[in-house]
Amino acid sequence: MDFSLTDEERAIRDTARQFITKEVVPLEQEALLRERRHQPGLELSELRELQQKAKKFGFWGLSTPEEYGGMDLPAVLQSLIWTEVGRTFVQFKFGGEADNILYYANDAQKEEFLLPTIEGERISCFAITEPGAGSDAANIKLRAVRDGDDWVLNGEKTFITNGNDADFAIVVGVTDPSRKASNGGATAFLVDRSMGWRSEFIQTMGEGGPASLIFSDVRVPHRNILGEIGQGFELGMKWIGKGRYLIPSNALGIAERALGMAIEYANTRETFGAKIGTNQAIQWMIADSEVELEAARWLILRAAWTVDQGEDPRHASSMAKLYGAGMVNRVVDRVMQIHGGMGYTRELPIERWYRQVRLMRIYEGTDEMQRLIISRDLLRGYTKIGGHLA
Repeated sequence: MDFSLTDEERAIRDTARQFITKEVVPLEQEALLRERRHQPGLELSELRELQQKAKKFGFWGLSTPEEYGGMDLPAVLQSLIWTEVGRTFVQFKFGGEADNILYYANDAQKEEFLLPTIEGERISCFAITEPGAGSDAANIKLRAVRDGDDWVLNGEKTFITNGNDADFAIVVGVTDPSRKASNGGATAFLVDRSMGWRSEFIQTMGEGGPASLIFSDVRVPHRNILGEIGQGFELGMKWIGKGRYLIPSNALGIAERALGMAIEYANTRETFGAKIGTNQAIQWMIADSEVELEAARWLILRAAWTVDQGEDPRHASSMAKLYGAGMVNRVVDRVMQIHGGMGYTRELPIERWYRQVRLMRIYEGTDEMQRLIISRDLLRGYTKIGGHLA
């Protein structure tokens, strides 16, 4: 059993690390300064400039098929790269990407929505969550009623990432109230902002924030249905499932960077005439963090490997997200404790991470939902204890 990276994986990982270190990390102090002023750490124009620089490094469309100009990288490589992105708190992501379910668009829709999104000319958001339908996504209420060649949408979506900046939204609405949304009762629509929906910013404990999207008699042409009528919930689950090994991959980079800061601080900070790293309490926090970090790494890479094998990744991805999200919260908490009062200030990124990583236990599947999936798979015999090695 070989746990080493291939030469290609190592080369691509190291190139991504070089880009993050050279081009993104130097922006951190300015980003912290802006955030203390309640400004975005990175403006959209600056993000796009960085993405174009990354394109020159060869990084464009990590998961985008080659026919659309992307790299179409295997899941393991994508995981490794997202870990490198996690090493900086600057809100950067590589360009050339589009929502995975946009590939279900027809040719006309691809021209109008998919291709401009890949090129960075348009910004999308995915809208399924509602005030009364978070983890219980099948309980959505936003109604879409057929009226001639249009559908009329009424309702609200909430906690929508990119909702404040999006040019268009992929909206899942109820089209057949006689059926459950999860059983053919919901449909996905491509809805331009110009069609009349509005967004309202939601302030959270983290930087930036999601939005509520308000739909009041918003008319959407029938041609803007994504996929098939009744396919909305299925597409929504495909959208949500894609991130379940990438989120903990990102958490891994955060934990690595934060633990590195703690080790450096423990080796330089002196109290009572000795480095604090000589104290057993500090040593144990560092040791526990390293053990958890490594355990998370292999759960995450195994989930990505499962994707690359063409197997159903849901069980492995749920374990990776559950453990990875919890791990990074515990590591950052220890790192703050090691730094003491300085870690609590906004001069360092630690308190920012502390707020940021808490969301990882909630979005795109809460801890509780991951536990439900994992236990259900075992109780119903969908998988065996020990997975592919059982």
